[in-house]
Parts: sequence; C-alpha cells; structure tokens
Amino acid sequence: MTPGMNSREMGEKLDDVEMNSESNCRSRSAKREKTNTNHHTLSSASPNSLTLMEEETKRHTCLKLNIPISTNTKDIIKDKDTEPIFVKGTWFHSHFHLAITDGLNAWHCRASEEEVKQRATQWDQPVSEYVQLAERYLGFQQPGSVYAFADAGDGHKRLSWTFEKEGMTLQWRWKCLASPNCKKTTAEILDFLMDANITLSEEVVRKTELFEKMKVEAEKCLSQSERVTNEKVEFESEIYAKFLGVLNSKKSKLRELRDQLSNSKQETSEKSLQEEDTDKTESFDEESDYDKSDEDPQKDIAGSSTFVSANKPSRGRRTRRT
Repeated sequence: MTPGMNSREMGEKLDDVEMNSESNCRSRSAKREKTNTNHHTLSSASPNSLTLMEEETKRHTCLKLNIPISTNTKDIIKDKDTEPIFVKGTWFHSHFHLAITDGLNAWHCRASEEEVKQRATQWDQPVSEYVQLAERYLGFQQPGSVYAFADAGDGHKRLSWTFEKEGMTLQWRWKCLASPNCKKTTAEILDFLMDANITLSEEVVRKTELFEKMKVEAEKCLSQSERVTNEKVEFESEIYAKFLGVLNSKKSKLRELRDQLSNSKQETSEKSLQEEDTDKTESFDEESDYDKSDEDPQKDIAGSSTFVSANKPSRGRRTRRT
C-alpha cells in the first residue's frame, strides 16, 4: 500500500484492478507458465484431480449482515435504516467465491487466483494470509468493522468492510456482479442454510446425548468417589485408633521402664552411700588402732607393769608362831 493513500483512493485503484483483471490474468499466466515449474506441473495434471483437490480443501461460511441504508445529501445522513443480506463464502487455498442475496435479488463474486494474488501483492501479504483474513471478516461479523453493500452501477454491488492494522483503519472492497439467476442463487444459499441448520441440530442432539451419558458417568464417579472417601475416612480412623493404642502402650512401657530405672538408680545410690559409710567406719577403726600402736612402747610396758603390780596381791609377812 502506498504511504499517504486513503481508503477511497485505494478503493478506486482496486476497482481499476477489477476492470483490467482478465487481460492481466492472461498475460501474467503466460509468463508464469514459462518461469514457474510448479505451476507447469499442476497444469499438466488432469482437471479431475484438480477438482478433487479443490473439493477436499474448500470451506463454506454464511454470514448475515444488517447493512445500513441511508440517503445522503452533501454527506449528511437524513434517513437511516438497515436491511439484512446473506453472504455465503466458498473458500479455497488461493481464491474464493461469494454468493449474496437479500431475499429478492442475488449477486456473486468469483475472486480468481490472479485477482487474489494482485490484491495480496498490493497489501504486501501472502495469498494464503489474504484469503484467511477475508474469510475471517466474511465468515463471522467482527466487532468494530464497518460493513457496506453499496451500488456499483448496472445492478452490480460493491461489498466492503474495514479493519484495523498498525493503528490504521483500512478497507477492502470487492465488486459483486448481478446473478443471472437470482432464484437459483437464493435457493442455493437457503439450501446451504437449511443443511447447516440440520447439521447443527444433529450436532446438538449428539452433544446432548453425549452430555447425558457424561452426566450419568459423572454421577457414578461422584458416588464412587464418595464411597471411596468414606472408606478412606473409616480406614484412617481405624488406623489412627490402632496407632494411638500402640503409642499409649509404648508410652506406658516407657514410663514403667523409666520408673524401674529411677528406682534402680535410687537403690544403687543408697547402696553406694551405705558402702561409703561402712568404708568410713572401718577406716576410722583402723586409724584408731594404728594411733594406739604408734605410742611409746616403754610407756606401754611401764603402764602394763604398773597395772600388773597394782593388780598383783601383796604378800604379807609370815609370822612364825612360837
């Protein structure tokens, strides 16, 4: 995108690209066939195989848009209303098709690979990214995006939408040609909507049945979980009671052993005290005897002799009787 170019100038430039798309498509396709070997390989493939590949990769969307209807006089909106349109998109890897109806008239837009490539080149985007972004805005109505479906002359319309990128409001526009068979196009869109509605209804039924089955399984799991929880609580209570019993018995045994140990220590201390008293008494007696033996032996002898003499009866003089 050229810097400084507003959305209106870009739209006019894109319209010019749309008018000259066929001639550019022919010239560029001829050049690309000479230079691109991959495209040459695909060109040599059978049309049936290419059709099957496209059928496998295509995606479908359908979007309901409420487009504002306004009457402008000097850019002043006098009357404002909305009308619904339905945009059906068929998306491929490098191109897409649009079918649009308002219930009475119908339009179509067939964006070829060359046109998509030119638009992607102008916006500096890969082709796949361009298609994905277009599918995002035409598959689901994006909040903040301004959609419009304006007249383009000769019964044709121009579909546009805005988006934000790097702080700038950008606009993409695609010209939609009037359908040669409005009834057929509208019927195809209605058929797609009916098929999608049936598919969604069947999906809702399947999801509901699956939900009911999952609900029953969840209730079973819940009851089983409650049962297991109760068993676990009972088991833990029983184990805890046994543990308390064992712990109390161990405590009582330890208490008895501690009392026995304290009693034995007390008896041992008493015995040791008695033995110490006995030892002290014996040592005192031995010391007393030893002290006596250490006195002067002469005194002992004298004392003993004195004692003996004192105790010896005195002999009286015998008187002779005449």
